[in-house]
Amino acid sequence: MKLLSKRFIVSGTIALAIGVVLISTNGTRRVFAQTAGSTPQMSEKYFKNVTVMKGVPVDEFMGEMGLFSAALSYCCGECHVNAGTDHPDWASDAKPTKVIARQMAAMVVAINKNNFHGGTNVTCWTCHRGSPTPAKTASMDIIYGEPLSFPEDVLKAAPPGSGTPTLDQIFDKYTQALGGAAKTAAIKSFIAKGTSNLYDEAVKDPAEVFAKAPNQAASYVHQRGGDNIRSSDGTHGFVQLPQTTVKEYPLTGSLLEGGKLEAEMIAAPWGLKNYLTNWKVALPTTIDGKGVWVVQGSGNNGLVATFYFDKETGLLTRYARYVTTSYGRVPTQVDYSDYRPVAGVMMPFKWTYGWISGRDQYEISEYQPNVAIDAAKFGDPSLKK
Repeated sequence: MKLLSKRFIVSGTIALAIGVVLISTNGTRRVFAQTAGSTPQMSEKYFKNVTVMKGVPVDEFMGEMGLFSAALSYCCGECHVNAGTDHPDWASDAKPTKVIARQMAAMVVAINKNNFHGGTNVTCWTCHRGSPTPAKTASMDIIYGEPLSFPEDVLKAAPPGSGTPTLDQIFDKYTQALGGAAKTAAIKSFIAKGTSNLYDEAVKDPAEVFAKAPNQAASYVHQRGGDNIRSSDGTHGFVQLPQTTVKEYPLTGSLLEGGKLEAEMIAAPWGLKNYLTNWKVALPTTIDGKGVWVVQGSGNNGLVATFYFDKETGLLTRYARYVTTSYGRVPTQVDYSDYRPVAGVMMPFKWTYGWISGRDQYEISEYQPNVAIDAAKFGDPSLKK
C-alpha cells in the first residue's frame, strides 16, 4: 500500500481540550478529556473549507483521513492539490477525487444514521477494501482461491470446550514469563535508548523511551526534521509530528484513551489486566507461524484492545488497539520481539509500531532501570520550546 510509506500533511494550530460532551457527525455522543485552556479545536475552525466532517476534534479528524487513505490505498496527493510539496492547497476542490470523497463520506454517515441508529457499522473499508473502485462481482480466484482473512475488531469469546486456557491462566503465565510479580514490581521507571526507522527506509534516527510506572511514558525519535514525540502523563496525551504541518496536538476522547493505554503498555505492561475491563478469551490464532492465545478487553470512550500471547513462552507478541471515530475505528498495532532480561525482567529490544499513517521500527541498545526522570518528559511537547 502506498499509505505505509507516506505521511499525512495538514496545516494549522490546535488548542487544548477541556471536559465537554459533543455530538459528532454521525450522532455519536463523545466525551472529551479535560485539560486546562479552551474547548476542543474543531476541524471546521482549524481547517478551511470543511463541509461534511464538522464537529470533530482535530486529532480525530486526522485519524479519519487515515481511514480514508487506508480504505482506498490513496495518499494525500490523490485528493489534495500540491500535497507533499512546500505549497499544499488543502482547501482547494480542484481535484474531482476530493469532491467524490466528500460525497461518499456524507453517504456513509447517512447509511449509518438511517439503518444503524448512527453507529459505524458501515465504513469506507466495508466496500473498498484497499481499492479505489470496489469490485461488484466475486472473481473465480476469490471463490476458489486461498481464503482472505478480515477479522472483526470486536472478537467473540471462545465457546465452551474449545480448549482455551482461562484469562487468569494466560495472565499468570505472562507474569511468570516476564520474571515474576516481585521483579516486575521492582521496576519503577526506565530510560531506553536505541534507534527508529520509518517503514521501508534504511536511515535510522536516534530514539529514546522514558517510562515511569504505572502509566507515564514518552517516546522521542530525533528525526532529521525535528523530534517525533508521543507522550502521556497518565491523564493527558500529546503527539508531535514535525514533518507534518500540524506539528503538535493533544489527544481527546477515544484517541486519548488509546494513548493512555499505550503509555501503560510501555511503562508497566505487567499490569495489563488492570488497565481494561470486560475481558474475554477468544479463539487462538497464529502469528508468523507460531500459535498465540488471544484475549480482548475494552476501555472508556469505545476503546477496544486485543492481545496476543505466545503459547510456548507466554510473552506478549502483539497488541492492537482500536479507537472510535465517526467513520470507523482507527487501529494501532505494536509487534514485540527480541526479549532480553533487564534487572531480572524480560523486556523487548525490538518492536514495530504500526499506525494509520505509517510504521516505525524500533531497536533498543540499552535499558537504564529505576532512574529519575523529569516529569516534563511526559507532558505537552509545545511547552518545552
